[in-house]
Amino acid sequence: MKLRGYCLALCYAGLMDFEHGKAVVSHFNDCINARDLEGLSRAMTDDHVFIDAADNRISGKPDCLRAWQGFFAALPDYRNHFAQFAAKQELIVVTGRSSCSDQRLDGPALWTARVRGDCVSEWRVLEDNASNRHSLGLRD
Repeated sequence: MKLRGYCLALCYAGLMDFEHGKAVVSHFNDCINARDLEGLSRAMTDDHVFIDAADNRISGKPDCLRAWQGFFAALPDYRNHFAQFAAKQELIVVTGRSSCSDQRLDGPALWTARVRGDCVSEWRVLEDNASNRHSLGLRD
């Protein structure tokens, strides 16, 4: 009986971590959609890493903020629309779509985030395809 209560406590703790991670990731995305650089700065760890769908990496908060600033200037109508959240080990996995007048960025997308405390330490954009869905444990 005690073991069952211990397992339930662990499951509850995991659920709470997942719910907290979802909230952090949703806030981060709200900052992206609002083109809010100050909000993004507060929502990033100092060692934040951004990884795009081509596996290009930008490391460190200052460089990531400069990249977002240029991105927002070039694509002012870009928005992310989240549909579902999942957890895969230490990742928060998000399915949804991006909308943008640039057709290369308009359509289904996947994102993963690593959350540390109340900040995002890694933000990754992935193409929504069968291979990426499989590697993230998502159904096609």
